[in-house]
Amino acid sequence: MEKPIYLKNSEDAKLFNELRKRVNKRVEAIPENRDIYIQIKAVILPLVYFGLYVSALFNADKPWVYISAFVLMGISLVLIYLNLIHEAAHNNIYKNKKLNGLVLQIFDFVGANSYIWKKRHIASHHAYPNVDGWDTDIEQSGLLLIIPWIKAKGIQKYQHYFFFLVYPLYLFNWMFIRDFRDFFDKERVILKTQGKIPAIEKVKMISYKLFYFFYQIAVPILFFKVSFGLALGAWFLQVIAASIFALFVLLPLHPLPDNAFPKLDENNGLPFSWLRHQLEVTNDLKENNWFVRNVLGNFNFHVAHHLFPNYSYSYYNEITEEIETFAREHQLGYKRFPIVTALGKHVHLLKQNANNAYYILEE
Repeated sequence: MEKPIYLKNSEDAKLFNELRKRVNKRVEAIPENRDIYIQIKAVILPLVYFGLYVSALFNADKPWVYISAFVLMGISLVLIYLNLIHEAAHNNIYKNKKLNGLVLQIFDFVGANSYIWKKRHIASHHAYPNVDGWDTDIEQSGLLLIIPWIKAKGIQKYQHYFFFLVYPLYLFNWMFIRDFRDFFDKERVILKTQGKIPAIEKVKMISYKLFYFFYQIAVPILFFKVSFGLALGAWFLQVIAASIFALFVLLPLHPLPDNAFPKLDENNGLPFSWLRHQLEVTNDLKENNWFVRNVLGNFNFHVAHHLFPNYSYSYYNEITEEIETFAREHQLGYKRFPIVTALGKHVHLLKQNANNAYYILEE
């Protein structure tokens, strides 16, 4: 299948080369190696997750302590994703790719699949963000319509009324449906663009998921006398908490009405150059404090990640300053919203799509 082609624009290529030189110079002037802090987290965060698990097991006779520990496991799971998994996929934690690969495999122990997620993230989302049929992050589920120029059908016309019931099920869909479909459904973006998946990866995916459910639910019941209802309920609340937290972080960065969802032309061409595409489909958040930078993995500076994924989030503060300055100088469309505003915009996108506002406007 022929992949999308970015618009060739020599002036934009020169602009990005100039921006890259500024960013590289700025980062190289920083005397400390900040990635050491992420390497420390690569030890601490998994210990926190499994420490909470052990704490739950040894408080199996105290239902609210058991449940609280599992809910906190859900929060720590998202922190592991933001701080470690995301960076390991880009080989930004260690210089050694094998060490990054080991960190990435943590994902397999918490219910996801590291192999297929890296394929999704690098070869799909980073390659073609917000492009229908190529970015797995906006792949349609049938219940909710994210892409504004597709006409809403059936239940999608009411999505702005019930989305808050669907979003907490995000990780359930990932664990039970999305991973399996990406491995075995030939109509999915991954199989169409990445070719055949090795059989060993399919075996590993199923094996890790079985192990995940064994230690999450079976072990407490079989060895610590936790009732089936408590074991299942605590695990369920863990995944609900993780889903809400994850989407709180992910939704304000791409699927907003202010961001483009570029259409391919008849020749599979995109309307923007690579540089302008990243700016058209991505926005930053205005929040910038110690907690966001050090606990939430600097997710607020997402434009920097798409333009310079070879740098870890430890350097996004300085990189974003360069991007903002450069964008003002050259009238580039850099966007930044408060998180509450961005979340409100996402809801507006759902309502707009449900009412076919964009579709009607085009006609």
